[in-house]
Amino acid sequence: MNATRFGELEVLCHAPEHAAHDHPLLFIHGAYVSAWCWEEHFLPWFARRGWAAYAVSLSGHGKSRRRDLLDAYSLDDYVRDVAEVAAKLPAPPVLIGHSMGGMVVQKYLEQYDAPATVLMSAVPPQGLMGSAFGLMLKRPNLLADLNNIMSGNDVNIDSLREALFHQPVPPRDLLRYYRLSQPESHRAIWDMSLFNLPQPGRMHRSPMLILGAEHDALIPPDQVHMTALTYGRQAEIFPDLGHGMMLERDWERVAIRIADWLGERNL
Repeated sequence: MNATRFGELEVLCHAPEHAAHDHPLLFIHGAYVSAWCWEEHFLPWFARRGWAAYAVSLSGHGKSRRRDLLDAYSLDDYVRDVAEVAAKLPAPPVLIGHSMGGMVVQKYLEQYDAPATVLMSAVPPQGLMGSAFGLMLKRPNLLADLNNIMSGNDVNIDSLREALFHQPVPPRDLLRYYRLSQPESHRAIWDMSLFNLPQPGRMHRSPMLILGAEHDALIPPDQVHMTALTYGRQAEIFPDLGHGMMLERDWERVAIRIADWLGERNL
């Protein structure tokens, strides 16, 4: 792994030994985490298959700029982060966004084109309200703990397991993920809830793969199908997986599907 900086942004990079693809991959993380979530499995896996694989930590996340200003960052700021990194790559990147990162990808497409995009358990274009109501009804304790993470307060580590995982996760890994987690920008959460939702009519329509997980507590399959319907696509729902698709025990099933889909498009 090469941890580098693009300006004030932390970018993790895995270069392939033998480049086999014209377009690099740029991974965009979700709320409460940073680029490390892709480093666990996805970056090295895709690099071994010939892709240059990059993951950005959005402003206020990881080792990127001004963690102290986190709450000031908007969804548009995150889009600018992605554009800043994309402009410095050797070719236009395929964008792969998870959860909040999937919403950032949708907003990015209002201003920029991409060779292809992948939305993994993405916040739907209709926003977070449906998800929040579902949590309020079915898992109120999890919703309360997510609010605690937002405020930088300690939470029960079992809530992290419930939010991200359906499959077993080693306690040592869960503790490490917990320690790497962080608060999220209140402004970005409000943008995704109400104030800056995607406008599909303004978006570039690049090839789009829409993935979800059967046991996702945060963005359940009905929300993923809603995203697919908005963009005239078919959602693909992975059985026996939870929200943290790139960290679950069977993460490779997701990686293989993305690689196959990109291969079908010669990307």
